[in-house]
Amino acid sequence: MIAYLDGKLAYKDPTLAIIDVQGVGYEVKISLATYSKLPGEGEKAKLYTYQHIKEDAQALYGFLDPNEKALFMHLISVSGIGPGTGIVIVSSMSVGEIRQAIVQEDVRSIQAIKGVGPKTAQRIVLDLRDKLRKDELLAKAGVETVPLARQHNTNRSEALAALVTLGFARAAAEKTLDGIQQKHGNDLSVEELIKFALKSN
Repeated sequence: MIAYLDGKLAYKDPTLAIIDVQGVGYEVKISLATYSKLPGEGEKAKLYTYQHIKEDAQALYGFLDPNEKALFMHLISVSGIGPGTGIVIVSSMSVGEIRQAIVQEDVRSIQAIKGVGPKTAQRIVLDLRDKLRKDELLAKAGVETVPLARQHNTNRSEALAALVTLGFARAAAEKTLDGIQQKHGNDLSVEELIKFALKSN
């Protein structure tokens, strides 16, 4: 298993990074929190990774914060949650918010995330609340996203591409982003646009 990648950031978008490690480019699926904290392209970056292997595909999932990787690993240990849903969950809320929701048995907040139904949200709480209560002190290290200073139309197009990658139909994603920008204005970062969209379903 690949535990981490330490190299140069060759490419990034809100759902994907390519890390160049001595001439080999590793494509890594990333969360919004990781995207918001990655350095500029061409700079040094280290991602803690999880390698997911299926019969017909392999994928790497990467996180700048080891706490975020640990939470992701907890989430995908729950029956019915694959890495795709796990990455959507850690992209929708900060590590601290997710841990708090689970520990406080706030099923409603968890089920507000795209792709997480009531039964799955209840299963997450039942399976993980005791594990997370044990290390609740670590849970207070929440991940904050940093808004990027870019033109709002670039942010919108990046958010749209990310939402399509995460499973939204393009037309539905565009309609959702229209509603978000009407309600919250055009100065939202890519991360904020995607978070609002993930919670609006």
